[in-house]
Amino acid sequence: MLLATVNSSIVLISLPAIFRGIGLDPLAPGNFSYLLWMIMGFLLISAVLVVTLGRLGDMFGRVKIYSMGFVVFAVASVALALVPFNGGTGALWLIGWRVVQGVGGAMLFANSTAILTDAFPAHQRGMALGTNQVSAIAGSFLGLVLGGVLAEWDWRAVFWVSVPIAVVGAIWSYRSLHELGERLAGKIDWWGNVTFAVGLGVLLAGIVYGINPYGGHPTGWTNPWVLSAVIGGVVVLAAFCVLETKIEQPMFHIDLFKGRLFALGSLAGLMTSIGRGGLQFMLIIWLQGIWLPLHGYNFEQTPLWAGIYLLPLTVGFLIAGPVSGVLSDRYGVRIFATAGLILVAASMVALMIIPVNFPYWLFASVLLLNGIGSGLFTAPNTSAVMGAVPANQRGAASGMRATFFNSGSALSIGIFFTFMIVGLSSTLPSALSSGLRGQGVPGAVADQVAGLPPVGSLFAAFLGFNPIQELLAPSGVLQHLPAANVATLTGKEFFPELISGPFQHGLFAAFLAALVMTLVGVVASALQGKEPAIELELPVAAPAPGPDAMPVPTPIPASGAGTNGVAPDGAASNGAGTNGAAASDGGAPNGVGSNGAASDGAAPQGASADGLTSAGAMKDRLLRVLLADPARALRAVDDLESSKGQLDQLHESMDVQREQLAGAARRLRQAGLSPAQVARLAGGSGREITELLGEPSPSDTRTGAPAQSYNN
Repeated sequence: MLLATVNSSIVLISLPAIFRGIGLDPLAPGNFSYLLWMIMGFLLISAVLVVTLGRLGDMFGRVKIYSMGFVVFAVASVALALVPFNGGTGALWLIGWRVVQGVGGAMLFANSTAILTDAFPAHQRGMALGTNQVSAIAGSFLGLVLGGVLAEWDWRAVFWVSVPIAVVGAIWSYRSLHELGERLAGKIDWWGNVTFAVGLGVLLAGIVYGINPYGGHPTGWTNPWVLSAVIGGVVVLAAFCVLETKIEQPMFHIDLFKGRLFALGSLAGLMTSIGRGGLQFMLIIWLQGIWLPLHGYNFEQTPLWAGIYLLPLTVGFLIAGPVSGVLSDRYGVRIFATAGLILVAASMVALMIIPVNFPYWLFASVLLLNGIGSGLFTAPNTSAVMGAVPANQRGAASGMRATFFNSGSALSIGIFFTFMIVGLSSTLPSALSSGLRGQGVPGAVADQVAGLPPVGSLFAAFLGFNPIQELLAPSGVLQHLPAANVATLTGKEFFPELISGPFQHGLFAAFLAALVMTLVGVVASALQGKEPAIELELPVAAPAPGPDAMPVPTPIPASGAGTNGVAPDGAASNGAGTNGAAASDGGAPNGVGSNGAASDGAAPQGASADGLTSAGAMKDRLLRVLLADPARALRAVDDLESSKGQLDQLHESMDVQREQLAGAARRLRQAGLSPAQVARLAGGSGREITELLGEPSPSDTRTGAPAQSYNN
C-alpha cells in the first residue's frame, strides 16, 4: 500500500524535473493538458478499476490479484524510467505507462484491505487496518520527500525507485500470503463494469478540464463539453446504480448502502479524501511557489525542501494512526473518527488565518495537528466500513473504499484548483499589472500579461519557477529595460512577492471549501451510530438459545494439539468434552454435546437430545441466540474465525515437517538403509516411511500388520 500511494505523489512534486528532462515547457500552449494527465492518469485509472478488481478478487482469490499488482507495477516502472522520446511524444509515453502503473496500483488498493479484514477478527481489525491506511496516507506525503530528493539527482530515478520495491513485494506476496477469504463463484458483471468505468471516468475528466479557461472566463465551467461531461457522468453513474439492483450477480451490491454504518462511513471517507487531496496541492503551491523562494531557496531546490517541510504532516499520521486503531478496537470507532475530523477542521481554520509568509514553527504545528486528526479518523473509519459488509463481498467493498479514496484525490484537483483560480482572478490581474509597471514595463505590455488566464501563474507556482521571463519574452521588453530591473523581474523574490496577496485570497477560498467538506465528514461520522459489524459467513449450530448456551471458544494453539485435543484434519476448536466440538469447516462454535461434531459441520450421529435435525432448526436456534446476546454470539464467531486461521497455520507447519522428514528419509535411503531401518531410526512405521518416499507400502516392520498411514 505504501508503494502504491508513494507513486501517486512522487510524480506530483517531481514534475518540474520531469518536464525539464523530456524538454517540455509546461506553460507552452497545449502542454497544460500533458501536465494535467501526468497527474490524473494514475489517479483516474485507479479510481475506475478498484471496484472491478476487488470483485475479481472475491471471485478468483484476493491474494492472487494483489500479488499480480506488484508485477504490473514493476513492469510499468521500468517502462517509465526508460522513456525513449522527448517533447510531447515523451509526455504521451509517460502518461500511457502511468495508466498501466495505475492498473497495478488498483490491484493493490482493491484487495489489501479485504485481505487484512479476512485475516483479523473484529477485536483486532482496527489495529490492522489502521496500520494499512496510515501506510497509504503517509505514503502520499512520503512520496513528496522522496520525489524531491530523487528529482534533484536524476528525474528517471523517480521511476526506478519503484522497481526493487515492486520486485521484492511480488516475491514476498507470492511466498507468504495465503487465501483466507471465501471465494464467491460467479460471472463478471460486464454491464456494471462498463457503465461504472465510463460514468466515473467522464465525470472526473469533466471536473478536471473545468480548470482550463474558456472564452473570456478564467475557468472552463461554462464550456459545453465540461458541463456535458459532468452531467453525463452523473447520469451514467445513476444508471449504474439502477442496473446493479437488477443484475443477479452485480459487481457491487448497492444494498450495502442501506446500512447506515457503511453508507455514512463511506461518505465521511470521500469528504476527507477530497479535503486531504486539496490540502496537498495547496501546501505544495504555497511552499514551492511562494514561501521557499521568499526565504532564499532556488527554484530548482524547492521540490526537495517542500517535501522536507511537509514532514510534520506525515509524523502526525504515523503517531496517531496505529494508536487510534488499537484504542478504537477497545472503545469503539465513532468517538475517534469524529474527534479526528474535528481536529482536521480546526487545522483548516488555522491555515486560513496564518500569514502567507509564516514563521515555520507555526506552520509545522498546524500540519502536525492535521496529521494527528487524519490519523485518528482513518483507522476507525476503515474498520467500521469493512466490518459492516458480509465476508464474501469484502473485495468489492474494499474496492469501493479505494474508489472513494482515489476519486477524492482526483476530484480535489478540479475542485481546489477551480477555487484557487476564481480567487486569483479577482485580485491577480491588478497586482500583476502594477508590479510590472513598477519595474518599468510599458503599460500596454503589463496589461496584456495581466490579462492572461491566472491558471498559468498558478501552475508556475505549483511547479516552482518564475514565469515572468517567459510571459514578457514575446514582447521583447526585457531587452530594453535596465539590467537592475531585468534582474529583479527574473529573480527569486519578485514573482512570489507579487502573487502572495492574491494567493492568500485564493487560498482562503480553497481552505474554506476543504473546511466545509470536513464538517460534512464530521456530521456523517457522528451519525454512524453503534451498529454491530455482523459477520455471519460461518454457519453456527447452538444446542439451546440464550447467552449461556454459547460460550466463547478457546483459540487453538498454532503449534499443535493441546489439552483440548485438536486434530489436524477438521478437529474441534474446543475439544470434545462436555461443550462439544466446533468443526473446522464451519461447525458449531461450542459443539453439540458430548459426542463431538462431524468434520463438515453437521450434527453427528448420537448427539445430545437437543441436537439439530435440519438446516431450518439450526437457523432458528442461531437467530434466538443472536437475539438473546448478540455481542457474545458475534465474539464466538470471531474467535472461531481466529481458530480456523490457526488451524491453517498448523496444517502448514505439519506440511513443512513432513517435507523435512521426507528429505531426511531420502538421504538415509541413499546411504543404503532399508525402509525398515529408516523406520526404526525415525520411530515410525515402514509404511509411513515408504509413503513419504513414494515407494510401495510394506507391512509394519515391527508387527507384520498393515501400518497406519502417516496422515491418520
